[in-house]
Amino acid sequence: MPEGHTVHRLARTFSSLFAGQVLRVTSPQGRFADGAAVLDGRRLVASEAWGKQLFLGFEGDLWLRTHLGLYGAWTFAGAPDAPEVAHAIGAPRKRIGERETTSPSGAEHVAVAAEWEVPEPRGQVRVRLLGAHAVADLTGPTACEVITAEEKTAVEARLGPDPIRDDGDADAFVARVGRSRVTIGQQLMDQAVVAGVGNIYRAEVLFRAGVDPLRPGRDVPAAAVRAIWDDLVVLMRDGADRGAIVTTRPEDRESRQVRPPEGARSPGAAGPPGPAGPVPPSGNRGRTRQNTDGSPGAVPSDQAFYVYHRDGLPCRVCGSPVLVKELAGRNLFWCGSCQT
Repeated sequence: MPEGHTVHRLARTFSSLFAGQVLRVTSPQGRFADGAAVLDGRRLVASEAWGKQLFLGFEGDLWLRTHLGLYGAWTFAGAPDAPEVAHAIGAPRKRIGERETTSPSGAEHVAVAAEWEVPEPRGQVRVRLLGAHAVADLTGPTACEVITAEEKTAVEARLGPDPIRDDGDADAFVARVGRSRVTIGQQLMDQAVVAGVGNIYRAEVLFRAGVDPLRPGRDVPAAAVRAIWDDLVVLMRDGADRGAIVTTRPEDRESRQVRPPEGARSPGAAGPPGPAGPVPPSGNRGRTRQNTDGSPGAVPSDQAFYVYHRDGLPCRVCGSPVLVKELAGRNLFWCGSCQT
């Protein structure tokens, strides 16, 4: 499921492509026909994100609320004079974390003389937004509905503070975590506690804070919880800006190889513990693709994380094997030595 920084990038994309325009709104699939009819012909006046929720504001005090969930994606195409944006944002397909793709040249729009030929919808398009120079198609969302301003306020009231938003309430986050016996690892995945954090940011921010994810929230010092919030603000805003999640510090990447401690072995590995051997290659056990892969100067995806999908590999800091276990239906990654 796309994490919150991805949805903030979506909000910026809609603002760049459609702000102030009267839009043609349709539902090629037909499942959103009534909602599309309500919005059709209205001007887009706002584009906001709160956690994993995207809100597109239309004149008349109406909002299109969407949530991508596990399988949703927005796909964009534009005329030659449209602002350059990612072709698709969302849709896990074979990716983990954020996935953005750039369309092959000429594959998603065709210039006919000075006119733009709008591409046909592909797949089960729930809603299509068509502006003067671009089109956006939504497929596979968990939520897609027209709501009023009052209903939008009610949705936001159920969400925790968003570290990317300027109105993110750090004190509310610290107080909420400190009142609960639930592990801090579970709380960070609760959108009512903090909005927009997913499995990657959960694992990485707890490692950077040196906090055991299995500690009850009320047992984590308030200062440590506040430091986690402050780090989320930095990491998630950086992710929204660069379009990729990078949590490692430069000194802890490929150049710093740490040998596992004597006798250590990967969780679940067969055979008795042995002496420390050659350093296994750093990287992610499960390939985590990001849209900056291959970009000059970008941090390679196999050097971007400390613990996420690195189970069994040596910790980049201490060399102990990175651990993994299931917690509330999701895999949790952490270092048992660095996080206490």
